[in-house]
Amino acid sequence: MNKKGLFITFEGIEGCGKSTQAKLLSEALRTRGYGILFTREPGGPRISEEIRALLLNKEFTEMNRLTEVFLYMASRAQHTLEWIIPALKEGKIIISDRYYDSTYAYQGAAREIPEKEIETINTIATTGLKPDVTYIVDVPVEIGLDRLHNGTKAEDIDRLESEDIDFHKRVRTGYIKLAKKEPERVVIIDGTKSVEEIHQDIMKDMKKRYNDLLGE
Repeated sequence: MNKKGLFITFEGIEGCGKSTQAKLLSEALRTRGYGILFTREPGGPRISEEIRALLLNKEFTEMNRLTEVFLYMASRAQHTLEWIIPALKEGKIIISDRYYDSTYAYQGAAREIPEKEIETINTIATTGLKPDVTYIVDVPVEIGLDRLHNGTKAEDIDRLESEDIDFHKRVRTGYIKLAKKEPERVVIIDGTKSVEEIHQDIMKDMKKRYNDLLGE
């Protein structure tokens, strides 16, 4: 493992199961004695969590797509500078439920903000930091939304989750495009398998990449 730490992110459409897998990987590495920072986007530090509440509030249906993307970037900048970069310097493993790539899928592919513009502001917000590896837990949109609506109370569905099915299909397409563009960093994981099977697929990939981390 890089002495400067390791940065792992989980991505996917709503209801894909990425949050569960991020937690399972965190637990697996923590039990091996590694220092872990488990976090999420939007969110993390206090300021970023306040921005999260604003972004996901479904009462703000009038939010412009540019307002949305800059709020995400503001949250990410605080998250990166206050938590992620210091943790990496300490040699910790950071596992984040969403990060850099969500913006390409949600605000780029789904909201149709040009990719070059997304790349520019993402680079500014992260000071050029990118994850070492990103796992996209992929499921068909219909499956993801069915899981979401069956497992979440109607009043708890947030602003992004409330978007129509075509929006979520564009998000998924954006993620698949990312994986094709950066196959060394971005890994698509079959999210239709059982929770344990998905976890084992991720652990196999991790061991292949970082044998010193998971070697028996």
